Amino acid sequence: MESLSRRFAREDRGQWRSTLARPANAVGLSMLTGGLESEFHSHRESQLFFLERGEVTCEASNALWIVPPRSALWIPAGVLHKIRGRAPLEGYGVFMEPDVAPSLPAECCAVSVTPLFRELLVRLAARPALYDLDGPDARLVAVLFDELAAATIEKHRLPMPADPRLRKLVDAMAENPADGATMGSWARRIGVGERTLNRLLVRETGLSFGRWRQQLHIVLALQRLSRGASVQSVASDLGYESASSFVTMFRKALGASPARYMARRLGRLTLDQGAQP
Repeated sequence: MESLSRRFAREDRGQWRSTLARPANAVGLSMLTGGLESEFHSHRESQLFFLERGEVTCEASNALWIVPPRSALWIPAGVLHKIRGRAPLEGYGVFMEPDVAPSLPAECCAVSVTPLFRELLVRLAARPALYDLDGPDARLVAVLFDELAAATIEKHRLPMPADPRLRKLVDAMAENPADGATMGSWARRIGVGERTLNRLLVRETGLSFGRWRQQLHIVLALQRLSRGASVQSVASDLGYESASSFVTMFRKALGASPARYMARRLGRLTLDQGAQP
C-alpha cells in the first residue's frame, strides 16, 4: 500500500499537510508487525482514520478514543492528537481540505462506517493522487462527504481530565479496572474528599464518578474484544461478578451484546444470522 510520505509532508510545530491540491486524498494503511505510536501533532487538513482490522487508540481534545474494527475516527483540522496502535493493522486514512465540508463535526468523534462509505474509501485510495477535479473521481469524493456528514456518532469516547490528581486516578483505574473500590476509597487514595472528587470529575469530564467508571469499562472492553478476548475473560478483567452482568451493562450502553456488537464490526452477521451473547 502507498506510503503516507508520498502524499503528506511535515511542517513546523508538528503539523502535517497534504502535498496535493485536491479536496480529499485517501491512502491505504497496513502494518503486519510491530506497533505504532505518534507524538502529539496536528494536520492543516481534517483527517478521517478508518480501521478495517486491528485496534487503534487516539488521545485528543481531552479525551481518549478506542477505534475498533469497522469504525472511523474523525479528527478536524488543527486538532492536536496522538495515535497508538498495534499490529496487525489494516485500514485507510483520508485527508480533507478544511473548507470543503463545513457541515462536518468541529470536534473529534468516532463514527460508524456503512458498507457504501467503506467502498468509497477503497475506491478513492485506489485512484490516482492527481485525479480529475471535473471527472467521476470528484463526484466520488462529493458522495464520500455526504456519507460522512450523515454518519452516526458512536460512544467510544472516554473524557480525560487535566487535573493532576484526577490523572493519577485515571492511571490507577485503567491499570486495575477490576478494583471495585468505592468513590470514597478512591478519593482518599488521591488525597481529596469524596464530594471534591465527584465535583472535579463532573467539571472536567461532564460525568459523575459512576458514569465515568462505566465509560472506562466500555472503552477497555472494546479494546480487549478487538484483540480477540472472550466475553468471559473481559468480564473478569473488569471486575464483574458474572459475564451476564457485564453483557447487560454493555448492551445498555451500546445497544447490543458484546458478541453481536463485535460480529457486526467484523462483518460476520448476515440478515438471517445471529450471535449469542
